[in-house]
Amino acid sequence: MTDDGSATHNGNGRLLLAVEATPARMDAALRDAWAGGPAVLPLDPRLPPRARGGLVADLKPGAIVKPGGLVGLPGGQPVPDDTVVVVPTSGSTGKPKGVMLSRSALEASVTLGLEATGSDPDVPWLCCLPTSHVAGVLVLLRAIVTGTPAVLHDDFDVDAIRGIDGPVHLAVVPTMLRRLLDAGVDPDGWGTVLVGGARLTDGLVERVPGLTTTYGSSETSGGCVYDGVPLPGVDVGTTDDGRLTIGGPTVMTGYRTTTPEVGQGLVDGRFVTSDVGEVDDDGRVTVMWRADDVIVTGGEKVVAASVASLLEQHPAIAEAEVVGVPDAEWGQRAVAVVVPDQVGAVLSLAILRSFVAERMPRYAAPRDLVVVNALPRLPSGKVDRLALQRAVATEAG
Repeated sequence: MTDDGSATHNGNGRLLLAVEATPARMDAALRDAWAGGPAVLPLDPRLPPRARGGLVADLKPGAIVKPGGLVGLPGGQPVPDDTVVVVPTSGSTGKPKGVMLSRSALEASVTLGLEATGSDPDVPWLCCLPTSHVAGVLVLLRAIVTGTPAVLHDDFDVDAIRGIDGPVHLAVVPTMLRRLLDAGVDPDGWGTVLVGGARLTDGLVERVPGLTTTYGSSETSGGCVYDGVPLPGVDVGTTDDGRLTIGGPTVMTGYRTTTPEVGQGLVDGRFVTSDVGEVDDDGRVTVMWRADDVIVTGGEKVVAASVASLLEQHPAIAEAEVVGVPDAEWGQRAVAVVVPDQVGAVLSLAILRSFVAERMPRYAAPRDLVVVNALPRLPSGKVDRLALQRAVATEAG
């Protein structure tokens, strides 16, 4: 930084600036970064102070935005000059990582996505996703690229969205979409609707005209596969053990490190996901389950996501997840965590075991049932797998 507090570049890299990720602040910071200013490290305002301090200590920004201006931080490390944003991963399965995304990767993600959906550039995008995560960042960047300002909401609010005057494009997670539809919000006023970040429950696709499912991650600059088809230039393959790998123009530079090397987390320039899937001869991608989502019970492998998806077809269940817990006899046992479709719905372990066993091998039927009012979620809308595991372990005793 200069004496007046402004950011500068030098031959060693670009300043990384920590910003509290409210939509308005992130919009301003990203516009500055897009024009060549400091790269942005978004800090989720909902993080408790200890977690925020740990993130700053791990990712080492050179400065932070305070009410009085920029404040330099000791031990800050630069990022590569082409970096626009360093996005912390969701932390759904462990400690968050910092994903370095370049302008070229982000621009490819935005422009290719807009072309794939044919989105009207004069219709604004609604920003109701956390801007501390890549999906929210992309909403703001679509506004920058198209020149049409986004409609900024500080959080997701059904009534606020219902009250929007005029058409908007939406990017949401399945839970948000379901809540909007269940509240009677008319989807006819929506333009493009992008849905990703979690498993899409049956029936939602048919209820929304213009809906596009997306698949991707922070490491791929967000969704890079639309309705099963990779965006132009994006190459999806598989490893020998069935994990999806992604290469192409939207892939990250690497994970944030305190050393000048880039490419950490990539194999031959490709991101190796934690998802098991298939790519057919026409290049269409099918995501099947997470590689760490397999429960081995009594020597049999149970894919938790497949059982959860089946449970959500039961008329009394709105949402479901399945997790494995240690078991002295079986090695692991599958536990179903379900949200009833309505208050007072009759649910029992016997009913659900019978429902699953009629459609899958009996060993896949859950051995325990936990009924909750809502699944624990991260700010991004993804299920918080660690919190779910802890809750189930406590319930199981």
